[in-house]
Amino acid sequence: MPQLIASFVCGLIFGAGLLISGMTQPEKVLGFLDIFGAWDATLAFVMAGAVTVASIGFALAKQRGAPVLAEKLQWPTRSDIDAPLVTGAALFGLGWGLVGLCPGPALVNLASFSLPILVFVVAMAVGMIGQDAWRAQRDAGHATANDATPVRVDG
Repeated sequence: MPQLIASFVCGLIFGAGLLISGMTQPEKVLGFLDIFGAWDATLAFVMAGAVTVASIGFALAKQRGAPVLAEKLQWPTRSDIDAPLVTGAALFGLGWGLVGLCPGPALVNLASFSLPILVFVVAMAVGMIGQDAWRAQRDAGHATANDATPVRVDG
């Protein structure tokens, strides 16, 4: 239960930050991407602030022996760049650049009951579910192929 409450509070803080910074407005994000037009540098300042706060948070977390609401710290172990990472990043960037929204601001914008936002979030959810289904099917196929036991057949 404490982790659930902490997650809720973190989500509220994140959503409030998006609202205060204006990052829930797709035109702000699209204005940042319009480098040859009416460029809006707001997003650059928001990102710089976020990186600063996150860097301090990660530094403090690394100094801490154990987390408050979990048994141990869970740091990422992978550092390689593979095709799924590059493909996912490209799709994320393409969607972000076309619409001006990424998942966080889209979820915050659900409160507006705007049809375009609803369509975006539904499409995003369908894509996530589809990716999970594709990965499960792929992993099941790999497990079946790897688990096959050679059988000697006479004849």
